[in-house]
Amino acid sequence: MIALTEIEAAANRIAPYVLRTPTVASPGLSALLGVPVTAKLEVLQRTGSFKVRGATNTLLQLGDADRGAGVVAVSGGNHGIAVAVMAGELGVKATIVMPRSASEHARQAAAAAGATVRITDDMAGAFALTAALREDGLVAVHPFDDPAVLAGQGTVGLELAADAGELTDVLVSIGGGGLIAGIAAALRARRPGVRVWGVETEGAQAMSAALAAGGPVDVELSSIVTTLSAPRVSQLTYDHVAELVTDVVVVSDADAVRGTLDIADHAKVWTEPAAGCLLPAARRVLDRVGPQARLGLVLCGGNATTASLGVGR
Repeated sequence: MIALTEIEAAANRIAPYVLRTPTVASPGLSALLGVPVTAKLEVLQRTGSFKVRGATNTLLQLGDADRGAGVVAVSGGNHGIAVAVMAGELGVKATIVMPRSASEHARQAAAAAGATVRITDDMAGAFALTAALREDGLVAVHPFDDPAVLAGQGTVGLELAADAGELTDVLVSIGGGGLIAGIAAALRARRPGVRVWGVETEGAQAMSAALAAGGPVDVELSSIVTTLSAPRVSQLTYDHVAELVTDVVVVSDADAVRGTLDIADHAKVWTEPAAGCLLPAARRVLDRVGPQARLGLVLCGGNATTASLGVGR
């Protein structure tokens, strides 16, 4: 389990490179859900998502030999963009491995940052190729199975604890579980009474499956929400979620896309479905905890185009 001191150290380490994103009350979402809602706007973060926090914390701790060898990262999109951009800024050669389902935007953004982009047929193939490249000498920057990554993502929780008003429940999306593990560790240390809820989409239910099985298991991926599509969570993220998270809610792809559009309409913020899924989940959480709740929503990323959601011109 990562300690609060590790997250605090990460916050100091990455501060010159990342944004302290706004934590704001959302009158529109509050009116829509009928309870006070606070949004953490990681959509405004560098590279368009929270992923730059963990990537930066990891890259800054590489030794000279590892920096010289270069890094490899497997990604459905956002982690790859973050590693590519920060590796380029720090003078480290990067290879990004993405499944064919990754968006063209993600591929182009990683390549534009100077990374070598490798495409595989699916996410399982992406992890396999990444493992092979590690055997060839590249240093892996894992999207979630790394304490340094978790500590970096946990800085979102530090900021939320410091900047939000009183919250009873915080909702966080889950792919491989790095974001929710870090946030839960930070929040439960700083605000012990706050409940943390995870959200997955149908067909990207690696954490739900792990909790049901008592540990990480392989899952079949079918969700269109590629940035949440991890074929398996890690023991590290599973342990954090099992101990610190109240429950994991699963919503449909259609509801996640609808949530993205509702957030745009009511909060005036553009998100990707990996964040849009929080809105239908919030309604389910409210059914369980009651109308006195005060919600925090971590809007984790905004790297989706209108065309990718079928609403482009």
